Amino acid sequence: MNLPADDWTAETATRTLTTDDGARLALTVVGPPAPGDGSTVVLAHGWAANRGMWRRVVDILADAGYTSVLYDQRGHGASTLGREPIGIERLGRDLATVLDHVDATDAVLAGHSGGGFAAMAYATADVPAAAARLRGMLLLGTAAHDQDTSEGEVRMMGNPLFSWALARPWLGRRMLRHTMGNDIDAPALEVNRRMFAGTPGQVRAACFRCSRGMDLRRGLAAVTVPTTVLSGEVDKVIAPHLGEVIAQTMPHAHYERLADAGHMLPLERPERVAQAVVELASP
Repeated sequence: MNLPADDWTAETATRTLTTDDGARLALTVVGPPAPGDGSTVVLAHGWAANRGMWRRVVDILADAGYTSVLYDQRGHGASTLGREPIGIERLGRDLATVLDHVDATDAVLAGHSGGGFAAMAYATADVPAAAARLRGMLLLGTAAHDQDTSEGEVRMMGNPLFSWALARPWLGRRMLRHTMGNDIDAPALEVNRRMFAGTPGQVRAACFRCSRGMDLRRGLAAVTVPTTVLSGEVDKVIAPHLGEVIAQTMPHAHYERLADAGHMLPLERPERVAQAVVELASP
């Protein structure tokens, strides 16, 4: 399982777009150009990850004829920070920039963990605009509230010693073992470690700090885009029942817990993630 997001075997196009506060977002399009027929998928990764998170999912979707648009969130991977600090609303506006750039229509939007925060922030900021762009949403291992990370954990995320430990493969894998489920795949765990270690400590800390006080539930009650919410049954990062709350809040949402899966669903259950995309994209 390879980490880089710029060596896909399918037809690709890689570009950089600039947000209104000067952040430069790295973006890759995988697959043939697609009309607005539900065959375009836009993918937002979680914190301390990058576009490579979606590698297996995108390969499955490309084989099925779907075009995937994936980008590195600000400060992650090949994307830079902008003038504004990292924040939930800001990440939602970044996602809007990506959707506008590719002129997405009738698309499926998938967000994992912090990418799910961004997807929900986007969908609730301008409900009619989201409805015009999206055929469906897929939310993976995420929550709409109750993400008040302690200051101690935030400081740990930015601690140089923590970064040093993550850079040691055997130690970093051991430290991140809790993020994955019971039937762990060793190569997937290493991909996760490399992404986490490759994210600057100050970016990790800012991300985990910015979710304090987040509560998107009121806005989600007005979002009528068909949505699937998947949680890992043994997710130790974001409690599975918080995904169920999302589905209960949204008018047209379906919830499913995946047995033995942890938090990193795009790495642990790529086939089920791709299947969920296809289900949402189907007429």
